Amino acid sequence: MEGRTALGWALVRGVFGLSLALGHGLMKVTLDISNFAEGLGNAGLPIPLFLAWCSSLSEMVGGVLIAVGLFTRPAAGFATFNLLVALSFQRGYSFAAMELTVLYFTVMLAVLLMGAGSWSLDARLRRKA
Repeated sequence: MEGRTALGWALVRGVFGLSLALGHGLMKVTLDISNFAEGLGNAGLPIPLFLAWCSSLSEMVGGVLIAVGLFTRPAAGFATFNLLVALSFQRGYSFAAMELTVLYFTVMLAVLLMGAGSWSLDARLRRKA
């Protein structure tokens, strides 16, 4: 990626990564991990507290990694899978209720497919290697 395209991709990656981390993952980890786990258990998932932590950390840690472009594809893979699971639980909801999850899923899938781009720590590390 060159010039404005690389900058634009870095902005998309940064905004979506940080908002996933700070607006969703951090909130679950610091405020309501037990409520989230209870909801997963009520949905019939096994080991709900473990899964709640996996989901929350994929959002919080993965979001930060995506934002700075470090270990971007693995982080995006975890986030994409997490959002796919969330979408499977939202089947039957109105589009308005699913919209944010669809947007995050689409961007995280794009990051998984495209990588971090040239304005990232991944690219900087590759240049030094």
